Parts: sequence; structure tokens; C-alpha cells
Amino acid sequence: MDKTLIVTNDFPPRQGGIQSFVHSMALRLDPDRVVVYASTWKDGTEVARFDAAQPFPVVRDRTKMLLPTPRVTRTAARLLRQHGCSSVWFGAAAPLGLMAPELRKAGALRLVGTTHGHEAAWAQLPASRQLLRRIGEVTDTLTYLGDYTRSRIAPALTGPAAARMVQLPPGVDEKTFHPGSGGAVVRARLGLADRPVVVCVSRLVPRKGQDTLILAMPRILREKPDTALLIVGGGPYRRELEALAERTGVAGAVRFTGPVPAAELPAHFGAGDVFAMPCRTRRGGLDVEGLGIVYLEASATGLPVVAGDSGGAPDAVLDGETGWVVRGGSPEQSADRILTLLRDPDLRRRMGERGRTWVEESWRWDLLAGRLRGLL
Repeated sequence: MDKTLIVTNDFPPRQGGIQSFVHSMALRLDPDRVVVYASTWKDGTEVARFDAAQPFPVVRDRTKMLLPTPRVTRTAARLLRQHGCSSVWFGAAAPLGLMAPELRKAGALRLVGTTHGHEAAWAQLPASRQLLRRIGEVTDTLTYLGDYTRSRIAPALTGPAAARMVQLPPGVDEKTFHPGSGGAVVRARLGLADRPVVVCVSRLVPRKGQDTLILAMPRILREKPDTALLIVGGGPYRRELEALAERTGVAGAVRFTGPVPAAELPAHFGAGDVFAMPCRTRRGGLDVEGLGIVYLEASATGLPVVAGDSGGAPDAVLDGETGWVVRGGSPEQSADRILTLLRDPDLRRRMGERGRTWVEESWRWDLLAGRLRGLL
């Protein structure tokens, strides 16, 4: 791998799927051949402590959002030359990939841009579609998460740029997410030790479908009255979800943990009998699930999954083998599949074991990081 400058707005300690993706990939590259140029996100010692703990240099721009402005582009070019980098990885291709021509002039020989759900949304609007087309032309490769995101992005590109696309999804740390991750401890702490538990781990935003699960609970509770819905994560939708649980009459069966430290997430997955996140597409296709790494983390933990049909979420499920895909926003379908799993411990075990095997075979970070090293 050539020495690489990673240019990204999405980097910890800020939490999120893209942040975790970029950081996890960076940690699996040769630290002597990586330099990160990232936005500041917020002031304070948390960011400084995090950066100091990394095995590679992290340079923070003063801005909270990197954009391909002349100043940011000049800074990236200076870092490229200063550190002797000859490759660039844009952690999110849009809009940072627009810097590619100037970075190539500064000495970059390979430029790789990774696309996520928001690039799929860019491809649907005329102005941003043209910008995405430009990014495809000036980079060597655009990566995509799965079949859905490629199907949305490729038509916005020229034929040669679309032909150069390579799949690069996020991976799963199968040594961190595994069936013995400590779920029993979490269940005991929350008073759920002897209850069936449906767990959802995600940011609390409307797209993710926690409201659909709450609306499914009355039917689930009629058949399985001890069932608990464990909603793990924080976000702006929490108040609405709590009010919905009260109105629906299931507040006593719904537990909100709030934000959970990353180190405790595997145990919270393990606290469930079934993982469910019936995500849905919103805003006319502009608010869409890029992949849904949480489904794969649940599979690695040995849980069957119930996924929504938004965007690339079905790419993270072997429908009928590791779980099921339901219509996003359908409490009835969600309740049907969850109840089928709660009734049948053997089915839960088989689907969980198949999911674990699938992750080990196809979704390990070391396999996917090797693909990125080749691109760079």
C-alpha cells in the first residue's frame, strides 16, 4: 500500500456508522503509511485524547465540516507533500472527492472515494448528480456498499467511471461481536433475565423504525406478555418514541438505555433473543439506509435479525437464513416475524448460527481491509 492521506469528515470520537467504518479500516492499515486529515467536530479534550491514542497522525482542521474549498484543498495538498503520501482515500466521496484534481497535481497517484447512503441520495437530484458525476471522473475508483447503493449511484456516472466501481462495505470484528459477549450481565442489570428480549441498537431517528417496533408490541405482548423491547442508543427521536410507547400502552415493556459506550455495545446486542430494526426509506428516497452494519453485528453475536427494506439493508441479511426482511414501517409484518422467532428457540439458534458463519466467511474486517489496501 502506498502511503495514504485519509481525508474525512467522519471520524471518531464522533459516533456513527461512517465514522466507525473509516476508523476501523484505518486501524487495519499500516500505521506508518497512514495520515488522517479530519474536521474538528467539537472543541475540547475528548478529541485531543482520542487523536493522541491513535497509532497514526491525525491532523484536525479548525472547521467542523470539511468542504472542498480552496483553503481546505490547499491544506490537504500540503499534508500530502509534507508526509510523502501518494494515495488519497476520501472517507466519503461526496463532496470531498471534488478536491481530487488539485491533489493529483500535488502528487497523488491513486485517489479512492468511498460512497455511502448519502451519495445514493445525491445521485437522485440533478445538481448533486452532476457533482457526483465529476467525482467519478476525477477519482480512480469509487467504492460502493452493496447492490442497492451501486444501482443508485452507477447511473449517475459515466460508463468508464461506473465500470471502475468496487464493492467495499464495512466489516464486523468477529472477535468483539460474538455469542459470549456478556449479554446475560446486561439482562440481569436491566431486570430482564427471565424475559424474551427484542433488541434494537441504533441511533434514534425516524428512518430506523423504532416506532414500528413500539407499534408492533401490543400484538407481541398479547401472545408473549413478558416480552421486553430494549432500545439501545441515543438520538433526537427519543422523546417522540417515549410518548408513542405511553400512548400505545406498552411503556412498561419498553426500555431505553440512551447512548452506550462502544465497548459495551456487544453485550447489549447479546442481551437480546431477536434483533430487529425495521428501517424504512423516507423523503422520497433521499433518507435511506446505506447498508445497516448493525444487522451483521447482531448476526456475529448469534442473533436472528428482522430488517427493514430500506436501501441496502437487505444486503446485510440472507433472507430466510440469517433472518427476514420486512416492509419498513409495517408493525404487522414486524410482529409476525418477531413472534415466529420468539416461539421457536431452534429456529433462533439455526438462524443465529448461520449468521455467525456468514460474517466469518464474508464480512470480517481483515478481508475487507485487504481489499482497500489493494485499491490504495
